[in-house]
Amino acid sequence: MASADQIVLQFFPLSTSLSAKVHPLVIFNICDCFVRRPDQAERVIGTLLGSVLPDGSVDIRNSYVVPHNESSDQVALDIDYHHNMLSSHQKVNPKEVIVGWFSTGFGVTGGSALIHEFYSREVANPVHLTVDTGFTNGEASIKAFLSVNLSLGDQQLAAQFQEIPLDLRMVEAERVGFDILKTTSVDKLPTDMEGMEASMERLLALIDDTYKYVDDVVEGRVAPDNAIGRFISDSVSSIPKISPPAFDKLVNDSLQDQLLLLYLSSITRTQLSLAEKLNTAAQIL
Repeated sequence: MASADQIVLQFFPLSTSLSAKVHPLVIFNICDCFVRRPDQAERVIGTLLGSVLPDGSVDIRNSYVVPHNESSDQVALDIDYHHNMLSSHQKVNPKEVIVGWFSTGFGVTGGSALIHEFYSREVANPVHLTVDTGFTNGEASIKAFLSVNLSLGDQQLAAQFQEIPLDLRMVEAERVGFDILKTTSVDKLPTDMEGMEASMERLLALIDDTYKYVDDVVEGRVAPDNAIGRFISDSVSSIPKISPPAFDKLVNDSLQDQLLLLYLSSITRTQLSLAEKLNTAAQIL
Protein backbone atom coordinates (compact mmCIF):
# COMPACT_ATOMS: atom_id res chain seq x y z
CA MET A 1 0.00 0.00 0.00
CA ALA A 2 1.39 3.35 -0.99
CA SER A 3 2.13 5.88 1.68
CA ALA A 4 -0.14 8.90 1.93
CA ASP A 5 2.83 11.23 2.45
CA GLN A 6 4.67 11.78 -0.81
CA ILE A 7 7.69 13.95 -1.61
CA VAL A 8 7.19 15.75 -4.90
CA LEU A 9 10.02 16.84 -7.16
CA GLN A 10 9.08 20.34 -8.30
CA PHE A 11 10.44 22.26 -11.28
CA PHE A 12 9.25 25.83 -11.84
CA PRO A 13 9.54 26.75 -15.54
CA LEU A 14 9.82 30.33 -16.69
CA SER A 15 6.99 32.26 -18.21
CA THR A 16 7.45 32.63 -21.96
CA SER A 17 6.64 36.35 -21.69
CA LEU A 18 9.86 37.14 -19.80
CA SER A 19 12.43 38.97 -21.92
CA ALA A 20 15.22 41.51 -21.63
CA LYS A 21 16.22 44.59 -23.61
CA VAL A 22 19.78 45.86 -23.52
CA HIS A 23 21.21 49.16 -24.76
CA PRO A 24 24.52 49.20 -26.68
CA LEU A 25 26.18 51.35 -23.99
CA VAL A 26 26.05 48.32 -21.69
CA ILE A 27 27.78 46.07 -24.25
CA PHE A 28 30.49 48.67 -25.01
CA ASN A 29 31.09 49.21 -21.29
CA ILE A 30 31.44 45.46 -20.64
CA CYS A 31 33.94 45.07 -23.50
CA ASP A 32 35.93 48.08 -22.28
CA CYS A 33 36.09 46.61 -18.76
CA PHE A 34 37.27 43.29 -20.20
CA VAL A 35 40.11 45.00 -22.10
CA ARG A 36 41.18 46.87 -18.93
CA ARG A 37 40.91 43.85 -16.61
CA PRO A 38 43.90 42.78 -14.43
CA ASP A 39 46.38 40.45 -16.09
CA GLN A 40 45.51 37.51 -13.84
CA ALA A 41 41.73 37.84 -14.34
CA GLU A 42 40.14 35.51 -16.90
CA ARG A 43 36.81 37.35 -16.98
CA VAL A 44 35.04 40.37 -15.54
CA ILE A 45 31.72 40.48 -13.76
CA GLY A 46 29.56 43.39 -12.69
CA THR A 47 26.14 44.80 -11.96
CA LEU A 48 23.39 45.62 -14.46
CA LEU A 49 21.21 48.68 -13.87
CA GLY A 50 17.87 49.52 -15.43
CA SER A 51 14.19 49.04 -14.76
CA VAL A 52 11.32 46.61 -15.19
CA LEU A 53 8.87 47.81 -17.86
CA PRO A 54 5.08 47.59 -17.43
CA ASP A 55 4.95 44.55 -19.77
CA GLY A 56 7.30 42.66 -17.44
CA SER A 57 10.40 42.87 -19.64
CA VAL A 58 13.70 44.04 -18.15
CA ASP A 59 15.25 47.18 -19.66
CA ILE A 60 19.05 47.15 -19.12
CA ARG A 61 20.49 50.65 -19.55
CA ASN A 62 23.74 50.83 -17.56
CA SER A 63 26.39 48.71 -15.87
CA TYR A 64 29.55 48.81 -13.81
CA VAL A 65 32.23 46.23 -13.08
CA VAL A 66 32.69 44.70 -9.60
CA PRO A 67 36.19 43.52 -8.57
CA HIS A 68 36.31 39.83 -7.67
CA ASN A 69 38.60 36.89 -7.00
CA GLU A 70 37.61 33.55 -8.44
CA SER A 71 38.86 30.00 -7.99
CA SER A 72 37.52 26.60 -9.00
CA ASP A 73 35.16 26.29 -6.02
CA GLN A 74 34.55 29.82 -4.73
CA VAL A 75 34.02 33.43 -5.79
CA ALA A 76 34.77 36.49 -3.65
CA LEU A 77 33.07 39.79 -4.59
CA ASP A 78 34.02 43.24 -3.33
CA ILE A 79 30.59 43.96 -1.83
CA ASP A 80 31.58 47.35 -0.39
CA TYR A 81 32.71 48.53 -3.83
CA HIS A 82 29.46 47.25 -5.32
CA HIS A 83 27.32 49.20 -2.84
CA ASN A 84 29.41 52.38 -3.20
CA MET A 85 29.09 52.29 -7.00
CA LEU A 86 25.35 51.65 -6.75
CA SER A 87 24.95 54.63 -4.42
CA SER A 88 26.94 56.87 -6.80
CA HIS A 89 24.88 55.80 -9.82
CA GLN A 90 21.58 56.36 -8.05
CA LYS A 91 22.61 59.89 -7.11
CA VAL A 92 22.79 60.64 -10.84
CA ASN A 93 19.79 58.58 -11.91
CA PRO A 94 17.65 57.37 -9.00
CA LYS A 95 15.27 55.53 -11.36
CA GLU A 96 17.96 52.99 -12.28
CA VAL A 97 17.92 49.98 -9.96
CA ILE A 98 19.71 46.63 -9.96
CA VAL A 99 18.17 44.28 -12.51
CA GLY A 100 20.90 41.61 -12.65
CA TRP A 101 24.57 41.03 -13.34
CA PHE A 102 26.90 40.35 -16.25
CA SER A 103 29.96 38.27 -16.97
CA THR A 104 32.26 37.81 -19.94
CA GLY A 105 32.70 34.37 -21.42
CA PHE A 106 30.70 31.82 -23.36
CA GLY A 107 27.57 30.79 -21.50
CA VAL A 108 27.15 29.93 -17.82
CA THR A 109 30.07 28.60 -15.74
CA GLY A 110 30.26 26.73 -12.45
CA GLY A 111 30.79 29.87 -10.37
CA SER A 112 27.80 31.64 -11.92
CA ALA A 113 25.38 30.00 -9.47
CA LEU A 114 27.28 31.47 -6.50
CA ILE A 115 27.28 34.97 -7.97
CA HIS A 116 23.63 34.67 -8.97
CA GLU A 117 22.76 33.70 -5.41
CA PHE A 118 24.29 36.97 -4.15
CA TYR A 119 22.36 39.09 -6.69
CA SER A 120 19.17 37.18 -5.82
CA ARG A 121 19.46 38.78 -2.38
CA GLU A 122 19.80 42.20 -4.00
CA VAL A 123 16.80 41.92 -6.37
CA ALA A 124 14.13 39.36 -7.21
CA ASN A 125 14.71 37.33 -10.41
CA PRO A 126 18.01 38.95 -11.50
CA VAL A 127 18.98 38.69 -15.16
CA HIS A 128 22.34 37.12 -15.98
CA LEU A 129 23.88 38.66 -19.13
CA THR A 130 26.83 36.94 -20.82
CA VAL A 131 29.08 38.53 -23.47
CA ASP A 132 31.40 36.16 -25.34
CA THR A 133 34.54 38.28 -25.62
CA GLY A 134 36.51 35.19 -26.68
CA PHE A 135 34.60 34.97 -30.00
CA THR A 136 33.98 31.24 -29.51
CA ASN A 137 31.67 30.97 -32.52
CA GLY A 138 33.45 33.61 -34.58
CA GLU A 139 31.52 36.53 -33.10
CA ALA A 140 30.70 38.10 -29.74
CA SER A 141 27.45 36.32 -28.87
CA ILE A 142 25.28 37.96 -26.21
CA LYS A 143 22.77 35.97 -24.17
CA ALA A 144 20.49 36.55 -21.19
CA PHE A 145 19.49 33.96 -18.57
CA LEU A 146 17.17 33.63 -15.61
CA SER A 147 17.56 31.10 -12.80
CA VAL A 148 14.90 28.42 -12.19
CA ASN A 149 14.75 26.47 -8.92
CA LEU A 150 14.55 22.68 -8.78
CA SER A 151 13.10 21.59 -5.43
CA LEU A 152 12.39 18.30 -3.69
CA GLY A 153 9.50 19.01 -1.38
CA ASP A 154 10.49 22.09 0.61
CA GLN A 155 14.21 21.59 0.01
CA GLN A 156 15.90 23.36 -2.90
CA LEU A 157 18.23 21.01 -4.75
CA ALA A 158 19.70 23.15 -7.51
CA ALA A 159 19.22 26.14 -9.78
CA GLN A 160 19.10 25.91 -13.55
CA PHE A 161 19.80 28.80 -15.93
CA GLN A 162 17.32 29.15 -18.77
CA GLU A 163 17.93 31.47 -21.71
CA ILE A 164 15.35 34.20 -22.32
CA PRO A 165 14.75 36.39 -25.40
CA LEU A 166 17.16 39.33 -25.63
CA ASP A 167 16.55 42.45 -27.71
CA LEU A 168 19.42 44.78 -28.59
CA ARG A 169 17.97 48.30 -28.68
CA MET A 170 20.08 50.61 -30.84
CA VAL A 171 19.81 53.29 -33.49
CA GLU A 172 21.50 52.94 -36.88
CA ALA A 173 24.70 54.77 -35.88
CA GLU A 174 25.11 52.50 -32.84
CA ARG A 175 24.43 49.40 -34.96
CA VAL A 176 27.35 50.27 -37.29
CA GLY A 177 29.74 50.30 -34.32
CA PHE A 178 28.19 47.15 -32.86
CA ASP A 179 28.59 45.25 -36.13
CA ILE A 180 32.31 46.11 -36.09
CA LEU A 181 32.57 45.03 -32.45
CA LYS A 182 30.97 41.63 -33.20
CA THR A 183 33.60 40.59 -35.74
CA THR A 184 36.80 38.92 -34.55
CA SER A 185 39.15 41.38 -36.26
CA VAL A 186 39.01 44.41 -38.53
CA ASP A 187 41.76 46.07 -40.53
CA LYS A 188 40.50 49.57 -39.77
CA LEU A 189 37.46 51.46 -38.61
CA PRO A 190 35.07 52.40 -41.42
CA THR A 191 35.04 55.95 -42.72
CA ASP A 192 31.87 58.04 -42.78
CA MET A 193 31.28 57.07 -46.40
CA GLU A 194 31.79 53.36 -45.71
CA GLY A 195 29.39 53.55 -42.78
CA MET A 196 26.83 55.28 -44.98
CA GLU A 197 27.32 52.64 -47.65
CA ALA A 198 26.70 49.83 -45.16
CA SER A 199 23.57 51.60 -43.91
CA MET A 200 22.27 52.01 -47.45
CA GLU A 201 22.87 48.31 -48.17
CA ARG A 202 20.81 47.36 -45.11
CA LEU A 203 18.10 49.80 -46.16
CA LEU A 204 17.95 48.27 -49.65
CA ALA A 205 17.70 44.79 -48.10
CA LEU A 206 14.76 45.94 -45.95
CA ILE A 207 13.06 47.49 -48.99
CA ASP A 208 13.50 44.20 -50.89
CA ASP A 209 11.95 42.27 -47.98
CA THR A 210 9.01 44.70 -47.86
CA TYR A 211 8.55 44.48 -51.65
CA LYS A 212 8.54 40.66 -51.45
CA TYR A 213 5.99 40.71 -48.59
CA VAL A 214 3.64 43.03 -50.51
CA ASP A 215 3.98 40.84 -53.60
CA ASP A 216 3.16 37.70 -51.58
CA VAL A 217 0.08 39.36 -50.07
CA VAL A 218 -1.17 40.53 -53.49
CA GLU A 219 -0.66 37.05 -54.99
CA GLY A 220 -2.40 35.40 -52.04
CA ARG A 221 0.65 33.45 -50.83
CA VAL A 222 0.65 35.20 -47.43
CA ALA A 223 -2.30 36.25 -45.28
CA PRO A 224 -2.53 40.06 -45.03
CA ASP A 225 -1.75 41.77 -41.73
CA ASN A 226 -3.54 45.07 -41.19
CA ALA A 227 -0.95 46.36 -38.70
CA ILE A 228 1.93 45.75 -41.14
CA GLY A 229 -0.08 47.31 -43.96
CA ARG A 230 -0.74 50.48 -41.95
CA PHE A 231 2.93 50.67 -40.96
CA ILE A 232 4.04 50.39 -44.62
CA SER A 233 1.46 53.00 -45.63
CA ASP A 234 2.64 55.44 -42.95
CA SER A 235 6.29 54.89 -43.93
CA VAL A 236 5.63 55.52 -47.61
CA SER A 237 3.47 58.60 -46.97
CA SER A 238 6.13 60.13 -44.71
CA ILE A 239 8.65 60.25 -47.59
CA PRO A 240 8.44 63.54 -49.54
CA LYS A 241 7.88 63.23 -53.27
CA ILE A 242 11.07 64.52 -54.86
CA SER A 243 12.64 64.01 -58.28
CA PRO A 244 15.95 62.07 -58.59
CA PRO A 245 17.96 65.14 -59.76
CA ALA A 246 16.65 67.21 -56.83
CA PHE A 247 17.47 64.37 -54.43
CA ASP A 248 21.02 64.06 -55.80
CA LYS A 249 21.52 67.82 -55.40
CA LEU A 250 20.22 67.68 -51.82
CA VAL A 251 22.60 64.85 -50.90
CA ASN A 252 25.60 66.50 -52.58
CA ASP A 253 24.94 69.83 -50.86
CA SER A 254 24.69 68.11 -47.49
CA LEU A 255 27.89 66.15 -48.17
CA GLN A 256 29.78 69.31 -49.11
CA ASP A 257 28.61 70.99 -45.89
CA GLN A 258 29.91 68.05 -43.86
CA LEU A 259 33.26 68.10 -45.66
CA LEU A 260 33.56 71.82 -44.98
CA LEU A 261 32.92 71.23 -41.26
CA LEU A 262 35.59 68.50 -41.21
CA TYR A 263 38.05 70.86 -42.91
CA LEU A 264 37.35 73.67 -40.44
CA SER A 265 37.68 71.33 -37.44
CA SER A 266 41.01 70.07 -38.81
CA ILE A 267 42.30 73.65 -39.16
CA THR A 268 41.17 74.41 -35.61
CA ARG A 269 43.00 71.39 -34.19
CA THR A 270 46.16 72.36 -36.08
CA GLN A 271 45.98 75.93 -34.79
CA LEU A 272 45.49 74.77 -31.20
CA SER A 273 48.42 72.37 -31.50
CA LEU A 274 50.69 75.13 -32.86
CA ALA A 275 49.59 77.53 -30.12
CA GLU A 276 50.37 74.89 -27.46
CA LYS A 277 53.84 74.25 -28.88
CA LEU A 278 54.61 78.00 -29.12
CA ASN A 279 53.42 78.50 -25.55
CA THR A 280 55.67 75.66 -24.34
CA ALA A 281 58.65 77.05 -26.24
CA ALA A 282 58.05 80.55 -24.81
CA GLN A 283 57.98 79.16 -21.25
CA ILE A 284 61.27 77.30 -21.81
CA LEU A 285 62.99 80.43 -23.23
